[in-house]
Amino acid sequence: MLFLSACSNILEEQPRSLFEPGFFKTEQGVNGGLTSLYAHLRYIWGNAYWYNTGVTGTDEATYAQSADANFKVMDVSGQGNITPTVPGGTNTLWDNAFPAINTASGIIENATDVGLAASLIAEARFFRAFDYFMLVQTYGGVPLDMGAGELKFNINPARNSVRNTVPEVYTKAVFPDLLTAIADLPETGRLTGTVTKNVARLFLSKAYLTYAWWLLNPNNIPTYPVSDRTDPDGHNAAWYFQEAYNVATTAIDNPGPYGLMPTFYELNKGGNDRNKEMLLYADHTQTSEKYNGSSLTYGGGGGADNFACWMMTWNYTEIRSGKNPDGSSLTPVVLREASQDLGRPWTRMAPTIEAFVNTFADKTNDSRFDGTFTTVYRGNWPKGGDATAFYYGANGLQVYPGDAILTFLPDEPATPITYPTGAGPSNVGGGVLPGRADYVVSPAGISRVTYPGTWKMSTYRTDNAGGLGQPNAAVTRPFNIAKFSEFYFIAAEAAVQGATTQAGKTARDLINVIRKRAGVWKWDRAGNVAKVVDHSTDMETATPATITLDYILAERSREYYGEGWRWWDLVRTQKWGEIAATYRIASSVKGDHNAVTVTRSIQPYLYLRPIPQSQLDGMEATPEEKAAYQNPGY
Repeated sequence: MLFLSACSNILEEQPRSLFEPGFFKTEQGVNGGLTSLYAHLRYIWGNAYWYNTGVTGTDEATYAQSADANFKVMDVSGQGNITPTVPGGTNTLWDNAFPAINTASGIIENATDVGLAASLIAEARFFRAFDYFMLVQTYGGVPLDMGAGELKFNINPARNSVRNTVPEVYTKAVFPDLLTAIADLPETGRLTGTVTKNVARLFLSKAYLTYAWWLLNPNNIPTYPVSDRTDPDGHNAAWYFQEAYNVATTAIDNPGPYGLMPTFYELNKGGNDRNKEMLLYADHTQTSEKYNGSSLTYGGGGGADNFACWMMTWNYTEIRSGKNPDGSSLTPVVLREASQDLGRPWTRMAPTIEAFVNTFADKTNDSRFDGTFTTVYRGNWPKGGDATAFYYGANGLQVYPGDAILTFLPDEPATPITYPTGAGPSNVGGGVLPGRADYVVSPAGISRVTYPGTWKMSTYRTDNAGGLGQPNAAVTRPFNIAKFSEFYFIAAEAAVQGATTQAGKTARDLINVIRKRAGVWKWDRAGNVAKVVDHSTDMETATPATITLDYILAERSREYYGEGWRWWDLVRTQKWGEIAATYRIASSVKGDHNAVTVTRSIQPYLYLRPIPQSQLDGMEATPEEKAAYQNPGY
C-alpha cells in the first residue's frame, strides 16, 4: 500500500507487501489508505476496457477492424451479447471500487482515534461517495454492507451479499458523504491533485442531476433491485434538479483555484496537464516507473496502464509512399511515434460518420473538431533512421518529412475524390484530388480500418530526444476524470428540466460560456500553424434561443468527445435508444468507402450493466439467489 508524505507537494507512494486491518489504527496506516484511494483511480480511469463501456455503442463510436468480443458486444449491433462473462470491461469498476470503498470506511472509522484532521477524513468520504455514485449509475442498486454492516469497515471474509436499492445508495451513501466532504474539504487542495470543496460539489451536483432523472424516469426504464421511484427523504425530481443547479452555480461563483482554460487547444495539449480546469484525474508520470504505476517502456494493456487512447488509434503505420514517381517501391513513411498526433495503434474502436457530419458540423468557427481529432498524418521517416530526402505521394508529387501524407478532410470536397480499388498506392485506401500530394479521405468515406484518430488524450512524452521515443509504453499523462467546465453543463441541464435560474445563468447563458471559449483559436492543428482567431461572437450568435436537452447532449459530445462519459450521459437522460439507434460507417476492408447504416438493438435492460460473474461465483448462495442478484436480461 501507500503512505502520505508531508514534506512535498505531491503524493508519494510506498508499495507494501501487506496491508492488514491493524495498520489502519496507526497514523501511517490511515494516511497510507488515504493515498491508496488516489492510486486506485488508475485501475479504472485509463483502463481501455472500462473506457470501452463508456464510448462504444453510443453515437460517438463503434467497434473497429481489430476489435475482439469485448468491443463488439458493447456495440449491441448483432455482434454478440454483453454477458457476465463477456462484459466488455463492465467488471472493471466493480472489481476496483469495492476494495476502495472498504478502505475509505476503514479510514473514516479509525481516523479520529489517530488524530487525522477532518479535512483528510473528508477526502475518504469523497472517494466512498464517488465510487458508490459510479457503481449505482452503472449497475443499479449495489451493496452498502460488505460484511460488517452498512458503510462499515469489513475485516473478515464475507461470501454473502445483499443489494440495496438505488434510493438507498444515493440517500445513505452518496449524498451524505459528499455533503460532509463539501463542509470539511479545503477550497484549495493540500497537494497537487487532491480533492477540494469544488471537486465534491461537482459530483454532488451531478449525483443530484442523475437521481432527479431516475425519479422522473421519462421512458419507463426498469430499475433493479425493484423499487418505487420515490425518494426516502420526500423530495421529488424537481427538487433535485433545483439542487443540482444550485450546487453547480455555487461552484461557478466560487471557483477557488479552478477555472476554464483560455482555449480548447490549450486545455488538451500535452504538457498542459494538471491545469486549472482539471478537478480530478488518475495521475501518472514519465519520471518514475514506481510512481507511474506501470512500465515506462512497454505497456501490456492492463493493471494501472493508461492505454484508453490506443483504442481509437488506427494503424496509420500502414500508410505508404513510393520511392519512384510511378508510386512503386512502397515504403512506410508514417512511423509509430510517442507523440500526441500518433501513439500506439490498436484499432479496437472507430468514430461514427455521424460524429463528423452531425456532432462537429461547424468546423470553421468551432475549434473543438480540430482539437479533438488527428486528421493529418505527416511523414516522420527520418526519426526511424531513413535518410531519404523525399518520397512520392498522390499524383506522383514529392512529399518531404513533415508533409501531409494522408489527410482526412473536414467536409465533403466540391471535386469528387478518386478512390482506388482496394488499398491503392497509399496502402490504406486513400483517394486523390487534383494538385494534392497527400492522399485524402472524406467524412463519408471513413471505415472501421481507416479513420481520424483521437488527439486530446493521446501520448505526450518529453524524452523522445528527437526520435520516435517510447510509443509502446502506456501513456504517462494523467487521465482526466472531471473538469470545471462540467459545472456549466450540469446547471444548464437542470435549468432545461425546470430549475429556477439566476440572472445571467439561464441554460443559454451557461452553454454560451463554453461555446464562446470553443470559438477562440490559438493553433490550427490540421495546418500545423499558429491561428490566432476569435470566432466567439459567431459561436454565441449561432446558439439557439431555446436550449433543449438534445442540444445540451450534442454540446456535451463536442466538449467531451471520446473521454469516456457518453454512455452515462445517454443513460442518465434515457436518450441512448433514441440518439444512438443507428450509425454509418464503411467496412473493415481497405479501400471500402461505401458506408452502410447499422442498426443497434438497445433494449431497456441494457441501461444497467451486468453484475460480474466473478461476484456471483464468489457468493455462497443458491442458483436461484444468484439469479435474483443478477440484473435482469443477463
